[in-house]
Amino acid sequence: MSIEVNNESGVAVDEPALVQLGRFVLDGLRIDPLAEVSVLLVDVDTMAALHKQWMDLPGPTDVMAFPMDAADGPAERFDPSAPPGTDENPGAAILGDVVLCPTVAADQAASAGHSTEGELQLLCAHGILHLLGYDHGEPDEEREMFELQARLLRDWTKATKRDPIRTPRPGTGGELRDSPGRRTPPKSAEGA
Repeated sequence: MSIEVNNESGVAVDEPALVQLGRFVLDGLRIDPLAEVSVLLVDVDTMAALHKQWMDLPGPTDVMAFPMDAADGPAERFDPSAPPGTDENPGAAILGDVVLCPTVAADQAASAGHSTEGELQLLCAHGILHLLGYDHGEPDEEREMFELQARLLRDWTKATKRDPIRTPRPGTGGELRDSPGRRTPPKSAEGA
């Protein structure tokens, strides 16, 4: 499994942790070990330009994902209309690129109540899930993606003895975060 991190942001980041997290997420989802992911860290201006170019939205965002080959996602995530993989070994697919903005992550981390590194790890996992076909445009999709993201990050922090990461709660558009180590409450208990 190849996870490459390229930091062009000008901000010091724990790059080895992002590599380890990427491997942890892909292993946890049983993605072929020959799959490749690239993580690019950029400055605010670069992220704002990408956000405008690809999403037609103003200003910088925290994470963007650019999927490439679709051959390595979980079977239920395969897109039958996608072109076939180009490699002889379909497991060696390039999943795509995850682009992170550490400056935006730092602002969000302060609001979330955890470290910038924790926020970058959350965003990296989020981006990888997007590469694998997960989305949060619809309520059911959001619930599935955010619950999986929360589980993977809980397992990651436990396995690596890192500080807990406060993950977004499903149904809140990512605006509300769970308490460290707490599972998302049933829908009837939310809003209390």
